[in-house]
Amino acid sequence: MIHLEKAGIYLSKPITYILVLIYLSQTGLLMYLINDKYDLENQISFQQTRIGELEEKLKIFKVIEDYQIGFNDEEKGKLTNVILAECNKYNYDPLFLMSLILTESSFKRGQVSHKGAQGLMQVMPFIGADLANAAGENWKRDETLFDVESNIRIGSLHLFRQILEFESVEKGLVSYNRGETALRRTLRQDRPMPRRYLKKVITAYQELKKKYGDIS
Repeated sequence: MIHLEKAGIYLSKPITYILVLIYLSQTGLLMYLINDKYDLENQISFQQTRIGELEEKLKIFKVIEDYQIGFNDEEKGKLTNVILAECNKYNYDPLFLMSLILTESSFKRGQVSHKGAQGLMQVMPFIGADLANAAGENWKRDETLFDVESNIRIGSLHLFRQILEFESVEKGLVSYNRGETALRRTLRQDRPMPRRYLKKVITAYQELKKKYGDIS
Protein backbone atom coordinates (compact mmCIF):
# COMPACT_ATOMS: atom_id res chain seq x y z
CA MET A 1 0.00 0.00 0.00
CA ILE A 2 1.08 3.61 -0.63
CA HIS A 3 0.40 5.78 2.37
CA LEU A 4 -0.39 9.44 1.54
CA GLU A 5 -0.77 10.71 5.08
CA LYS A 6 -1.29 14.38 4.32
CA ALA A 7 -4.13 13.67 1.94
CA GLY A 8 -5.50 10.87 4.10
CA ILE A 9 -5.50 8.56 1.06
CA TYR A 10 -4.27 4.99 0.87
CA LEU A 11 -3.73 3.50 -2.60
CA SER A 12 -2.38 0.18 -3.77
CA LYS A 13 0.44 0.26 -6.35
CA PRO A 14 -1.72 -1.22 -9.17
CA ILE A 15 -4.39 1.41 -8.65
CA THR A 16 -1.74 4.10 -8.56
CA TYR A 17 -0.31 2.89 -11.87
CA ILE A 18 -3.80 2.83 -13.42
CA LEU A 19 -4.50 6.37 -12.26
CA VAL A 20 -1.17 7.55 -13.62
CA LEU A 21 -1.91 5.90 -16.97
CA ILE A 22 -5.36 7.48 -17.06
CA TYR A 23 -3.86 10.87 -16.26
CA LEU A 24 -1.21 10.51 -18.97
CA SER A 25 -3.73 9.33 -21.56
CA GLN A 26 -6.05 12.21 -20.73
CA THR A 27 -3.16 14.66 -20.92
CA GLY A 28 -2.11 13.22 -24.29
CA LEU A 29 -5.69 13.41 -25.58
CA LEU A 30 -6.00 16.99 -24.36
CA MET A 31 -2.78 17.98 -26.13
CA TYR A 32 -3.98 16.26 -29.30
CA LEU A 33 -7.29 18.13 -29.16
CA ILE A 34 -5.52 21.44 -28.57
CA ASN A 35 -3.15 20.84 -31.48
CA ASP A 36 -6.03 19.65 -33.66
CA LYS A 37 -8.02 22.78 -32.79
CA TYR A 38 -5.00 24.96 -33.55
CA ASP A 39 -4.50 23.25 -36.92
CA LEU A 40 -8.19 23.61 -37.70
CA GLU A 41 -8.13 27.33 -36.84
CA ASN A 42 -5.09 27.79 -39.07
CA GLN A 43 -6.85 26.00 -41.90
CA ILE A 44 -9.97 28.15 -41.45
CA SER A 45 -7.84 31.31 -41.36
CA PHE A 46 -5.98 30.23 -44.50
CA GLN A 47 -9.21 29.45 -46.33
CA GLN A 48 -10.74 32.77 -45.29
CA THR A 49 -7.64 34.57 -46.59
CA ARG A 50 -7.87 32.69 -49.88
CA ILE A 51 -11.58 33.51 -50.17
CA GLY A 52 -10.78 37.17 -49.53
CA GLU A 53 -8.11 37.15 -52.25
CA LEU A 54 -10.49 35.51 -54.72
CA GLU A 55 -13.17 38.10 -53.96
CA GLU A 56 -10.63 40.88 -54.54
CA LYS A 57 -9.58 39.33 -57.84
CA LEU A 58 -13.18 38.94 -58.98
CA LYS A 59 -13.94 42.61 -58.29
CA ILE A 60 -10.74 43.78 -60.02
CA PHE A 61 -11.51 41.55 -63.00
CA LYS A 62 -15.06 42.94 -63.12
CA VAL A 63 -13.78 46.52 -63.33
CA ILE A 64 -11.31 45.55 -66.05
CA GLU A 65 -13.99 43.62 -67.94
CA ASP A 66 -16.34 46.61 -67.86
CA TYR A 67 -13.84 49.29 -68.91
CA GLN A 68 -11.04 47.68 -70.93
CA ILE A 69 -10.73 48.26 -74.65
CA GLY A 70 -8.76 45.86 -76.82
CA PHE A 71 -7.53 43.23 -74.35
CA ASN A 72 -8.10 39.50 -74.73
CA ASP A 73 -9.09 37.19 -71.86
CA GLU A 74 -5.51 36.17 -71.11
CA GLU A 75 -4.42 39.78 -70.83
CA LYS A 76 -7.39 40.60 -68.60
CA GLY A 77 -6.26 37.81 -66.28
CA LYS A 78 -2.70 39.13 -66.27
CA LEU A 79 -3.97 42.62 -65.53
CA THR A 80 -6.03 41.35 -62.62
CA ASN A 81 -3.09 39.52 -61.06
CA VAL A 82 -0.55 42.30 -61.51
CA ILE A 83 -2.89 45.02 -60.20
CA LEU A 84 -3.60 42.98 -57.07
CA ALA A 85 0.10 42.19 -56.58
CA GLU A 86 1.24 45.82 -56.99
CA CYS A 87 -1.52 47.10 -54.72
CA ASN A 88 -0.46 44.64 -52.03
CA LYS A 89 3.17 45.69 -52.52
CA TYR A 90 2.56 49.43 -52.17
CA ASN A 91 -0.59 49.34 -50.04
CA TYR A 92 -2.79 50.88 -52.74
CA ASP A 93 -6.52 50.38 -52.86
CA PRO A 94 -7.01 48.53 -56.19
CA LEU A 95 -9.82 50.94 -57.07
CA PHE A 96 -7.41 53.83 -56.56
CA LEU A 97 -4.86 52.35 -58.96
CA MET A 98 -7.54 51.53 -61.50
CA SER A 99 -8.96 55.05 -61.26
CA LEU A 100 -5.49 56.31 -62.20
CA ILE A 101 -5.38 53.91 -65.16
CA LEU A 102 -8.83 55.07 -66.29
CA THR A 103 -7.71 58.69 -66.07
CA GLU A 104 -4.47 58.03 -67.94
CA SER A 105 -5.58 55.68 -70.71
CA SER A 106 -9.26 54.78 -70.24
CA PHE A 107 -8.01 51.18 -69.99
CA LYS A 108 -7.44 51.24 -73.75
CA ARG A 109 -4.78 49.06 -75.29
CA GLY A 110 -1.77 50.70 -76.99
CA GLN A 111 -2.38 54.27 -75.89
CA VAL A 112 0.29 56.90 -76.66
CA SER A 113 0.00 60.51 -75.52
CA HIS A 114 1.02 63.53 -77.60
CA LYS A 115 4.07 63.79 -75.34
CA GLY A 116 5.05 60.16 -75.95
CA ALA A 117 3.79 58.52 -72.72
CA GLN A 118 2.90 54.90 -73.38
CA GLY A 119 0.63 52.10 -72.22
CA LEU A 120 -2.07 51.83 -69.60
CA MET A 121 -0.34 54.02 -67.02
CA GLN A 122 1.10 56.38 -69.66
CA VAL A 123 4.73 55.97 -68.67
CA MET A 124 7.31 58.13 -70.42
CA PRO A 125 10.11 56.05 -72.02
CA PHE A 126 12.87 57.82 -70.05
CA ILE A 127 11.06 56.97 -66.80
CA GLY A 128 10.55 53.39 -67.93
CA ALA A 129 14.26 53.05 -68.74
CA ASP A 130 15.17 54.48 -65.33
CA LEU A 131 12.79 52.32 -63.29
CA ALA A 132 12.62 49.06 -65.25
CA ASN A 133 15.39 47.32 -63.34
CA ALA A 134 14.01 48.37 -59.94
CA ALA A 135 10.59 47.09 -61.04
CA GLY A 136 12.11 43.74 -62.04
CA GLU A 137 11.73 44.34 -65.77
CA ASN A 138 14.13 43.77 -68.65
CA TRP A 139 13.99 47.08 -70.49
CA LYS A 140 13.07 46.77 -74.16
CA ARG A 141 11.61 50.25 -74.64
CA ASP A 142 8.24 50.13 -76.46
CA GLU A 143 7.92 46.38 -76.02
CA THR A 144 8.21 46.78 -72.26
CA LEU A 145 5.81 49.69 -71.90
CA PHE A 146 3.13 48.08 -74.06
CA ASP A 147 3.29 44.85 -72.08
CA VAL A 148 0.41 45.07 -69.61
CA GLU A 149 2.26 43.58 -66.63
CA SER A 150 5.48 45.55 -67.18
CA ASN A 151 3.61 48.81 -67.62
CA ILE A 152 1.65 48.36 -64.39
CA ARG A 153 4.78 47.41 -62.42
CA ILE A 154 6.78 50.38 -63.67
CA GLY A 155 3.87 52.82 -63.35
CA SER A 156 3.02 51.64 -59.82
CA LEU A 157 6.63 52.03 -58.71
CA HIS A 158 6.87 55.49 -60.30
CA LEU A 159 3.73 56.63 -58.47
CA PHE A 160 4.99 55.20 -55.18
CA ARG A 161 8.30 57.05 -55.52
CA GLN A 162 6.53 60.33 -56.24
CA ILE A 163 4.31 59.90 -53.18
CA LEU A 164 7.37 59.21 -51.03
CA GLU A 165 9.29 62.10 -52.56
CA PHE A 166 6.59 64.67 -51.81
CA GLU A 167 5.21 62.91 -48.71
CA SER A 168 1.70 63.36 -50.07
CA VAL A 169 -0.64 61.27 -52.20
CA GLU A 170 -2.09 64.41 -53.85
CA LYS A 171 1.30 65.88 -54.71
CA GLY A 172 2.50 62.45 -55.80
CA LEU A 173 -0.39 62.20 -58.26
CA VAL A 174 0.22 65.70 -59.64
CA SER A 175 3.93 64.93 -60.01
CA TYR A 176 3.06 61.68 -61.78
CA ASN A 177 1.03 63.65 -64.29
CA ARG A 178 3.02 66.87 -64.73
CA GLY A 179 6.51 65.71 -63.81
CA GLU A 180 8.60 66.21 -60.69
CA THR A 181 10.48 69.23 -62.05
CA ALA A 182 7.30 71.08 -63.02
CA LEU A 183 5.67 70.46 -59.64
CA ARG A 184 8.78 71.59 -57.74
CA ARG A 185 8.85 74.78 -59.80
CA THR A 186 5.20 75.43 -58.95
CA LEU A 187 5.78 74.86 -55.25
CA ARG A 188 8.99 76.92 -55.23
CA GLN A 189 7.17 79.86 -56.81
CA ASP A 190 4.44 79.49 -54.21
CA ARG A 191 1.77 79.07 -56.87
CA PRO A 192 -1.38 76.95 -56.35
CA MET A 193 -0.88 73.31 -57.18
CA PRO A 194 -2.81 72.27 -60.34
CA ARG A 195 -5.87 70.27 -59.38
CA ARG A 196 -7.57 69.41 -62.66
CA TYR A 197 -5.86 66.05 -63.06
CA LEU A 198 -6.21 65.33 -59.36
CA LYS A 199 -9.94 65.99 -59.56
CA LYS A 200 -10.27 63.56 -62.47
CA VAL A 201 -8.58 60.76 -60.52
CA ILE A 202 -10.65 61.43 -57.39
CA THR A 203 -13.89 61.52 -59.39
CA ALA A 204 -13.03 58.24 -61.13
CA TYR A 205 -12.16 56.70 -57.75
CA GLN A 206 -15.43 57.80 -56.18
CA GLU A 207 -17.41 56.45 -59.13
CA LEU A 208 -15.67 53.07 -58.93
CA LYS A 209 -16.31 52.85 -55.19
CA LYS A 210 -19.96 53.70 -55.72
CA LYS A 211 -20.38 51.15 -58.50
CA TYR A 212 -18.30 48.25 -57.16
CA GLY A 213 -17.97 48.87 -53.43
CA ASP A 214 -14.77 48.54 -51.42
CA ILE A 215 -12.25 45.94 -52.57
CA SER A 216 -9.47 46.04 -49.98
